[in-house]
Amino acid sequence: MRTGKSLGRSLHTPLTDEEKRDRPKVTKAFLRRIFSYLLPYWPRLALVFVAIIASSILGLLPPLLSGRIIDDGLIGKDFNLLIQLILLSFIVLVIANMINVLESYLTTWVAQNIIYDMKNQMYDHLQKMSHRFFTNNNQGEIITRMTTDINGIQNVIVGTLTQIVSNSIILITTLVALFQKNWILALVSVIIVPLFILPTHQVGNRRWSITMAKQEHSDASNQLFNETLSVSGQLLVKLFTREKKEYEKFEMINRAITHLSIREILVGKSFRVIFDTFINMGPMIIYLTGGFLMIKMGSGLTVGDITVVVALLGRLYRPVGVLLTIQVDVIRSLALFSRIFEYFDIPAEIKNSPTAIIPKSCTGKIIFDHVSFDYDGKPVLKDVNITIEKGKSVAIVGPSGTGKSTLVNLIPRLYDATAGKVLLDGQDIRDLDLTFLRQNIGMVSQDTYLFNGTIRENLLYANELAEEEDLIRVCQEANIYDFIQTLPEGFDTLVGNRGLKLSGGEKQRLSIARVLLKNPKVLIMDEATSSLDSISESHIQEAIEPILKGRTSVIIAHRLSTIMAVDEIIVLLDGEIVQQGRHEDLVDRKGVYKELYETQFKVALEECKMT
Repeated sequence: MRTGKSLGRSLHTPLTDEEKRDRPKVTKAFLRRIFSYLLPYWPRLALVFVAIIASSILGLLPPLLSGRIIDDGLIGKDFNLLIQLILLSFIVLVIANMINVLESYLTTWVAQNIIYDMKNQMYDHLQKMSHRFFTNNNQGEIITRMTTDINGIQNVIVGTLTQIVSNSIILITTLVALFQKNWILALVSVIIVPLFILPTHQVGNRRWSITMAKQEHSDASNQLFNETLSVSGQLLVKLFTREKKEYEKFEMINRAITHLSIREILVGKSFRVIFDTFINMGPMIIYLTGGFLMIKMGSGLTVGDITVVVALLGRLYRPVGVLLTIQVDVIRSLALFSRIFEYFDIPAEIKNSPTAIIPKSCTGKIIFDHVSFDYDGKPVLKDVNITIEKGKSVAIVGPSGTGKSTLVNLIPRLYDATAGKVLLDGQDIRDLDLTFLRQNIGMVSQDTYLFNGTIRENLLYANELAEEEDLIRVCQEANIYDFIQTLPEGFDTLVGNRGLKLSGGEKQRLSIARVLLKNPKVLIMDEATSSLDSISESHIQEAIEPILKGRTSVIIAHRLSTIMAVDEIIVLLDGEIVQQGRHEDLVDRKGVYKELYETQFKVALEECKMT
């Protein structure tokens, strides 16, 4: 999927080739969908438009009053009138600014509430996505859609939408006022505007291309920093004596950035010079034209009239410039909605049946009935048949990549079987309520995840109503309680981001305790003791029988010591069951299990006995 990088552009910068290629297709349904988010807030949006119209009309009064101030107040030497006109201009200015503040508040309120609605909708939608969605999509991409893209809606409403309306009204009212004042000066004003817009637009494009090139080199520089100045990166650089090569690479990037920075500054200065030149040239042309009409043609124009036209000319510059480039902002705004809708339109792969069943209880009997599973067209499991009676324990063993984790992931419906069915207590799990199903299943995976909080908070994630004695009990069963007691804060010790303050073994034992606190009828341990040292594993081994007692348990392990206590061992090879039985029976037969025992399990067993 595309990233959200191109949507962070500043206003009126040209479209990139990627943006041109990926511009969304605008249809009535697409626009209707966008406006469906605005519809609940239409009363406030209506007030916004009223405020914009009022502000635009009031904004005309100070320039128009300036003509009377000059002609009637100053030239006419009427001091009282001069004071009245200045006071009126000041009052109009204050009222216009107050209306602008009201408009800003209303647009921000609407934008923030739409963002609130969209974020709630997106988070709820993402929570319903299958495990496959999160394994197939980059985490940064998901977070970008949830944060940057949706937050960008504020710029669409406060920026693009209101700018189209306000600049259009300002332009129309200004043109009407100009032509009412003097049609000749009005035509000259209109002719001047392109002379101001076109050169600045060209310089702006040039400056943007330099900025983009500089950004690409800056990204390369940051990448180099991340790779070579990290602890692991620096170690690699030193061990392979690449210091000189890495310096040469950085020096080349740094030289390019310096050169581009100089060009960017020079082009920026050129842009400012051209901008200021045309800004000041416009009034001079109006003064020249007005002077010619007054002096040479005997026109009835007054100094005040020319002053009004010059003041109104400034009101033409910005709206014309914005409206000429607004197409870029509209395309980016539509692309923003398109990216958000793209995620909303991803269907929930795993969802509740409309007639989902919630049984009164769960005993934990599991049956795999001719189960097959394909992952992106690749067969992973093939016609698997397993029956696990309630309260019994089964170990799944086999070479890496043979489908062991996929098999256990089918039980809590992290994936759904491609063919066949998985039954819990005789009921197809696809017909069971998802919450009921997962509440009765506990899973400890090899990749242990802890939230950035305290030990207590991580444990209570499984059962927020658990008492202190419950925490102590499960931690004792998982052989982590003695360690927790050595910590100054005990259960209230912070574990750090992803549990970085704990060792791998400590994290896994805490994860086991967390699942035990859930007290599920079905327990799945997916290589849950792989990060434990031999001493910790031996302690877990001592506790494994009471942990498994009374629960239907499925254990994936590459160490023999963790599967010795199970009722049955199932051997998988290339997604198929090739052997089945107890350790004592399987080790005497030729086959995959004996090979695994000779190459892996036997050594682990000897180590366990030595400890």
